[in-house]
Amino acid sequence: QVQLVESGGGLVQPGGSLRLSCAASGSIFNRYTMGWYRQAPGKQRELVANIATNENSNYADSVKGRFTISRDNAKNTIYLQMNSLKPEDTAVYYCNARLFRNYWGQGTQVTVSS
Repeated sequence: QVQLVESGGGLVQPGGSLRLSCAASGSIFNRYTMGWYRQAPGKQRELVANIATNENSNYADSVKGRFTISRDNAKNTIYLQMNSLKPEDTAVYYCNARLFRNYWGQGTQVTVSS
């Protein structure tokens, strides 16, 4: 059983930056593959980035070069550093933990607008 709590969302102008955090509790964090997903209005949920226990990471093509995922096992936390934000990045961002099943946070809203 894993509980995930996201934070760090908000309203930013195009070109700005945000850092999202996801704090995990309730299990052994360093055994899970962790990830960030997002769901924009009228669209399906999509993978943004994930990071394995060995810290190998993967990114959606749309965010490569702009977003960076990281994990701090000692703090049971993952981060998503988002730079050069675009209006199309507007979405609810969800933290995900996966071992033999998926766990989800409640999401945090990111809005990129002038």
